[in-house]
Amino acid sequence: MQTSVVLRRPVVVGAAALLVLVAVALSLALGVRGVALHDTWRALVDPVAGNVDHDVIRGQRVPRTIIGVLAGAALGLAGGLAQAITRNPLADPGLLGLNAGASLGIVVAATAFGVLSPLGTVWFGFAGAALAAVVVFAIGHGRPVQLALAGATVTALLTPISTLLLFRDVDAFNVLRFWSVGALTGRDVDAVSALWPFLVVGAGLALVVAHRLNGLALGDDVATALGQSVTTTRLLAGTAVVLLAGTATALAGPIALVGLVVPHAARRLVGTDHRWLIPLCALLGPVLLVAADIIGRLVRQDELEAGVVAALIGAPVLVAVARGRRVAGL
Repeated sequence: MQTSVVLRRPVVVGAAALLVLVAVALSLALGVRGVALHDTWRALVDPVAGNVDHDVIRGQRVPRTIIGVLAGAALGLAGGLAQAITRNPLADPGLLGLNAGASLGIVVAATAFGVLSPLGTVWFGFAGAALAAVVVFAIGHGRPVQLALAGATVTALLTPISTLLLFRDVDAFNVLRFWSVGALTGRDVDAVSALWPFLVVGAGLALVVAHRLNGLALGDDVATALGQSVTTTRLLAGTAVVLLAGTATALAGPIALVGLVVPHAARRLVGTDHRWLIPLCALLGPVLLVAADIIGRLVRQDELEAGVVAALIGAPVLVAVARGRRVAGL
């Protein structure tokens, strides 16, 4: 059985990459106003001035699709890393309070300092995510159940504070109202241009540390006996989680449960070897988030935000894991 998993890993990763391309194509073509795939391609390579379909694709769908791909990859990676370093199947940037911390930092930047640019707010997002992580781990003492409870408590505390601050500042609320519920709208390509370096650094750290996570999964003592520095591994992976979660939140808002669902799906497909698991998380994350955005466009005329749809998809997985189903490798 293990041999079959090893043999199918490259096929699964290749199929996931293909799914990303399919999701991107459907995201550009589908919506309240459907556009044929050949016309979608023409809008990208040879747009016609004044063509409404081409204007919609280039002006609205291209930015939200790019944001969906980048934010989805970041959340998938962050979830995979968080579950690995905590050995907790419930670990997810949203459930551990990191998204709520990043959101509060960004809201404080907007309401207290008037900082609304993506490059300006992302630093506050990093600070908020890092502070939330310190508080959660200090309360949870690294134990799975306590971490989940501490993360839920921090999220429950910080989320209404963010909402209250936004309601008190009309200008900030008008800018961030869609972002605050987790959406791929409300940001443009300029946000991507400003924030992609942070995603690259976070993803790079995730890939560099991936092979070390296999030793960590065997326990701290075994990892140490294999010559690894457990502290260094957790520090590098934790830094990557903060970078990825903070940047994803700055781009798309506090989207929860993507980081929970994706690692569980990846683990079933390629097993527990993080050298394959982490890259697959980076591919399945965009598929899930972009698909959630597409569903949100199609089910309602005025659109349902991607964060809401992602939560509806992730909720059954959370319930299944919380009910104690065995998760290999954790």
